[in-house]
Amino acid sequence: METLNTILKLSAGVGLFLFAMYLVEESLKNLSGRNFKLFLQRITKNNIGAVAGGTIVTGILQSSSMVSLMVLAFVGAGVFTMKNAMAIILGANLGTTLASWLVATLGFKTNIEVIAYPAVCLGGFLLILLGNRKTIKYVSYFLLGFGLMFIGLSFMKTAMETQVQYFDFSQYASEPLVIFLIIGFLITLVVQSSSVTMALTLSALNAGAIGFPMAAAIVLGSETGTIIKIVLSAIGGNASKKRVALGNLLFNIFITAIAFVLLRPIILLITDIIKIKDPLIGLVTFSSLINLLAIVLFLPVLDLFTTFLERFFKNTDCSAAAFINHASIAEPETALDLFRRETRYFIHNSMLFNLELFKIQTNELDQQTNYNEINDKRNFDSKTPEEKYEFLKQLQGELQAFYLKLRAKLNSEGNSELNQLISAVRSSMHAVKSIKDIGSNITNLSSSSKEIKYQFFLHHKKETEELYLKLNLFLNTEKSSDFEELRIQFDTIQKNYTTALNTFYTEAQLAPIEDIDITTVINFNRELFTSNKAMLMAVKDILLDEKQAQNFNEIPIYKT
Repeated sequence: METLNTILKLSAGVGLFLFAMYLVEESLKNLSGRNFKLFLQRITKNNIGAVAGGTIVTGILQSSSMVSLMVLAFVGAGVFTMKNAMAIILGANLGTTLASWLVATLGFKTNIEVIAYPAVCLGGFLLILLGNRKTIKYVSYFLLGFGLMFIGLSFMKTAMETQVQYFDFSQYASEPLVIFLIIGFLITLVVQSSSVTMALTLSALNAGAIGFPMAAAIVLGSETGTIIKIVLSAIGGNASKKRVALGNLLFNIFITAIAFVLLRPIILLITDIIKIKDPLIGLVTFSSLINLLAIVLFLPVLDLFTTFLERFFKNTDCSAAAFINHASIAEPETALDLFRRETRYFIHNSMLFNLELFKIQTNELDQQTNYNEINDKRNFDSKTPEEKYEFLKQLQGELQAFYLKLRAKLNSEGNSELNQLISAVRSSMHAVKSIKDIGSNITNLSSSSKEIKYQFFLHHKKETEELYLKLNLFLNTEKSSDFEELRIQFDTIQKNYTTALNTFYTEAQLAPIEDIDITTVINFNRELFTSNKAMLMAVKDILLDEKQAQNFNEIPIYKT
């Protein structure tokens, strides 16, 4: 009966610890927003910076798996190179040891109640009283997670100490260390958290259930167990994602094997040379050392290692998407960021399509963006107008399908942005279809020998080019456009529509023109107005927040 109680208490401790880590991860992820992603993108210009970035971000977020999944998505999307991705993951493995240091020092060296109870108390009160505010809500999550983590640790610690009294663990001391390596791998495989495995191991080591060598072997096993989540996420992904997952798996296996062979010498280094006598501190030192060893061994040969990995998995990507086909909804914030990028890419190519039908050069538009390389890979520029239209339809379909999967994974705020982004996609496609429908009208007007028709076309060509350059500038400058700027732009579209039509009516009374030509001009003018308005609405949904976008939609004239 006592054994059953001990097992239940140990299980409760593991469950609490897992839940606490989830709360801490969620809180930090939401409080940080996109800052960590942007930080990683800025710092990954070289290998050392990438390692440092991976270490810092993981040290704060305390989830190497989350960082690795984020990196996996970004490398698949072409945001990170594969070499930098591998460097970030090397740093992430080191960064995750910060939790181990916290557990070993605070969890076992101080009175847990002094740390845990006030944190849980404050977090609970803040959540109940002020939890409707986003920042307070996630601060509460962090406090609750931080406190519950140590309460869960206390459960594990007490359960291990109790079990030692009733069970003789010394009989397992003579077992081969590879057994404990496998145990570490299996535990991490099940709980999907090397931090939990470390906490369990520290508890067992503290209670005297296992010795230092056995504990070190368990920690080594956990190093490889945590990679499974990344491997599973890469299945079905593009070649780059599979290469990164393979690379992560290979260097985890390699470092585990090297460290296992050198296990005794490394332990002697810690206990006899560095002279760390506390086995708990010794174990977390061991964990940090093997991850430092991985960085020292792999960083100098990262170029060669990347070249080696590129031999595996051929690029078979036939997707129109440049970003979201590499995203996993298991990491919804990263997926939303890639959806945001994909939407902008879609609008950009929609503008290119419409300008091409208008026989407008797109050089200036291309210079304001960084999509040239992506379009080169997809041969977008060499496609016929019909092929480009089918490409955009396919991309819209992929965006719509991903939207349906992602919306269930996001909170209300994330869903609000997601809804605006998909609305932007639909508006942009509406703008494309309207221009495609008047393709024959454009050809008719642009090649007409009748001056009234030709001048009408030239007027709209000039106005459309100016509009698109302006909208593209809104999308691609650091300065965000405000409500009033977009309103002014819409007023310009509206004014151009009515002015051009009135001018045509006046001139048509003075110049001979056939009835069919009048129909062509009117239809052209109306569809162009619809298209330009739709493109502005697409940009509006990108730039304005939900409330501003709704207010913009409610202005009566915009419902024309």
